[in-house]
Amino acid sequence: MQSIITLPATSGALAFDGEPSNAELDAVELEMPLILAEVDLLDAEIMTIDRPATELDERRIRRSRNRVLAERRDLTNRTGLAQSGGAA
Repeated sequence: MQSIITLPATSGALAFDGEPSNAELDAVELEMPLILAEVDLLDAEIMTIDRPATELDERRIRRSRNRVLAERRDLTNRTGLAQSGGAA
């Protein structure tokens, strides 16, 4: 019969208290404008689920999509995720 080896309770890998770290909170704060823009887009799309979209609804959705794209661009520029090179 094989014995099961357990790790000691003092292991750093097991010491998770369920709270986000400061780095995770900073990352969420950095992404918050994008998150809010995506929530606005979702709200605009939800409003048109059970009825035909009016011209005003279409404009609202288009503005929300543009805001999401702008926030993604800004987040990419802030975090330095843009890669150099690419197709010309």
